[in-house]
Amino acid sequence: MSFIETIKDKAKQEIKTIVLPEGSDIRTIKAASIALSEKYANLIILGDTAKIQEMASANNLDISQATIINPIESEKYETYVQLFYELRKAKGMTIEKARETLKDETYFGMMMVKNGDADGLVSGACHSTSDTLRPALQILKTAPGTKLVSAFFVMVVPDCEYGENGIFIFSDSGLNEYPDADALSEIAISSANSFKQLVGAQPKVAMLSYSTYGSAHSPLTDKVVEATKLLKQKAPDLICDGELQLDAAIIPEIAASKAPGSPVQGKANTLIFPDLDAGNIGYKLVQRLAKAEAYGPLCQGIAKPVNDLSRGCSAEDIAGVIAITAVQAQ
Repeated sequence: MSFIETIKDKAKQEIKTIVLPEGSDIRTIKAASIALSEKYANLIILGDTAKIQEMASANNLDISQATIINPIESEKYETYVQLFYELRKAKGMTIEKARETLKDETYFGMMMVKNGDADGLVSGACHSTSDTLRPALQILKTAPGTKLVSAFFVMVVPDCEYGENGIFIFSDSGLNEYPDADALSEIAISSANSFKQLVGAQPKVAMLSYSTYGSAHSPLTDKVVEATKLLKQKAPDLICDGELQLDAAIIPEIAASKAPGSPVQGKANTLIFPDLDAGNIGYKLVQRLAKAEAYGPLCQGIAKPVNDLSRGCSAEDIAGVIAITAVQAQ
């Protein structure tokens, strides 16, 4: 069974309600029809009700089991406006501004999650990452005990002997541009937890660099060395190592040569990149050249499950992320 089929099966074990704010995008409607037909989530679609139904009908898509809500017509609109005002009044929010802001489907959807009327949210097919994460951080905030929000991809590489049968987490590949050593260690801890939750296997974390065990020295490698020290102090039971070059992280024979005695032993499945340049380029290379499935950018560290999408995503990608979000909400 494929990774995403396993995730869908997990989602079916405890059905959650996911809100989709981008009802004006046909990919969202197609993804909703997939998720509803396979019955792994309840869905709320936000937008102009008549246009959404018209779009579905024109494309022969069955979304009859979804709840479709136009925010400004919702009976809870004023309730959410008041709640949002209370949340943000210390930051200068007024009732008038709250009322205007909640006309935005993403903000309205975040308030649904905050109020317990939905369990998670998926957006980003036609919005930037900041358009998705800004309301998430304003309304839902970070999870208890989490210092920062980060983004990762689940990479599923076909016919691959490395990682967890070809499954990896790449992090941070979507959000933090220049994480310092402490931030890198926090990203690693969150990513290990995400790997365990979604893949159901033991995470083995590699802190990646262009150097292995001091083969080169620079401020760039020093940062990864320090991040690894912090990670081992914060999570002493976690299988992790660094700084490691990619080949020493995932290929046992090269690890034996370059990093003898490494606890990871060339079997890393959770790859922590030193900055966003490396993480983003790395995931796109693997996606395109190895024809890997790339699920994300998925978010970790927010109090409730919220996931961003690549604007180049397909309907099938969105359907997969709906399933992942449902599992995260369990």
